[in-house]
Amino acid sequence: MDTKRIRISIISKLNFIRLFYRGTLLLGLLVYYILFRVFNIPFFDFSNPITLIVVGFITLSFIGEMIERFIPTNSSSMGSQKQHARNYRPSGEEKPVLQSWKATFIVALSWIGLNAIFGTLYFLNIIDQGILMLISLTYSVCDMICILYFCPFQTWMMHNRCCTTCRIYNWDFAMMFTPLIFIMVSKGENGYIVNPFAISLVAAALCLLIKWEVVFRLHPERFSDATNLSIRCENCKEKLCSHKKQLQRLLKKSRELIKQKLNIKDKENT
Repeated sequence: MDTKRIRISIISKLNFIRLFYRGTLLLGLLVYYILFRVFNIPFFDFSNPITLIVVGFITLSFIGEMIERFIPTNSSSMGSQKQHARNYRPSGEEKPVLQSWKATFIVALSWIGLNAIFGTLYFLNIIDQGILMLISLTYSVCDMICILYFCPFQTWMMHNRCCTTCRIYNWDFAMMFTPLIFIMVSKGENGYIVNPFAISLVAAALCLLIKWEVVFRLHPERFSDATNLSIRCENCKEKLCSHKKQLQRLLKKSRELIKQKLNIKDKENT
């Protein structure tokens, strides 16, 4: 019997911490939003010091995470770090095998379509700025779930082997803060109101996205496991895929148990 266990890597531990931290931010913002709704106070009331503290803290937290992506570091996944020259280890193969641009386009189109719905609801006054902020933080939690457990983009659209080889890994922050585009500038009673928090997050996320895409165009060899040894399975130190495999095994066992119970009941009834 194999008694070996997969050790949780440092990157996995950091991702679990990020999941907990982002979940805590989401819960805190939800409580904050409910209180403001109860007392009928505008969510983004910049004259309120509590708003500046709460939303400012959230903004700085994510700005810090995005800054980390711009520089080579050991505290981020190779999925995002493969863009940097120091992480490129030539395999000897000259032609990179890249993920389909059609799949990438489908992801972008589906994401735009989803958030267009939220934008429409906002402009129809069905949802407010607070809801859009909550949606963004919900996206941030889902981002960690995608990395640790299940990613619909990987499974249904991109079909990449794992997060390390993901073509759109550094799209995450741009996707997170898409809802905030609608509230960067809003119309108030005395004219237009600029939202510095939304602008800061969207601008930083767009800079990160643009840098990623520029490097992808200039150095596609860094993004392919055919040409870059650093993102091959045998050189992986993160083992992020193990969590997804464990979940798949658990779901498979659950389905088998349910099937067995149903078969037993059928036999008893007959």
